[in-house]
Amino acid sequence: MDRRDLLLATGAAFATASLGAQGAETHEHHHEHSDSALVHSAMHCIETGNICLAHSYDRLADGDKSMAACARSITQLIAVCNGLAVLAAQQSPLLAQYAAVTAQVCKACEDECSKHGEHPPCKACADACKACAAECAKVSG
Repeated sequence: MDRRDLLLATGAAFATASLGAQGAETHEHHHEHSDSALVHSAMHCIETGNICLAHSYDRLADGDKSMAACARSITQLIAVCNGLAVLAAQQSPLLAQYAAVTAQVCKACEDECSKHGEHPPCKACADACKACAAECAKVSG
C-alpha cells in the first residue's frame, strides 16, 4: 500500500466512523437539505485534499519547495472539513459559526492550490474548496 492509498483509506475510515451513526436515524430539521449538501461538500474536500496532500508530499520529496504552503493549507482544510462534516450531520447549533470559519479556510486553500493548477490534484482540490466555501456561505450567510 503506498502513501496515497494509506491516506485515502485513513480518511475514509475516519469519515465513516464519524458519520456512521448519523444514518441510523432520520429526523426533521429545517436545514436538513442544506446540511446534507454541506456534509457531501466537506467530504469531497477531504477526499480531494488527501489526494492533493499526497501529491504535495511527493513533489516536496522531489525537492519542489513551492508545495510546502499548499501542504500546510490542505492539512488545515482536512482538519476543518472533518469537523464541518460532523457538525453538519449532527445539525449542531454552532454550525453557522463553524461554517463561516470553514469558508475562510476553504478560500485560503483554494487560493494556494490554484497556484499549482497545472497539477490535476491541485486543481481538483481548489475546485472542491470553492464549492465547499459556497455551501458554507449558504449556512453561515
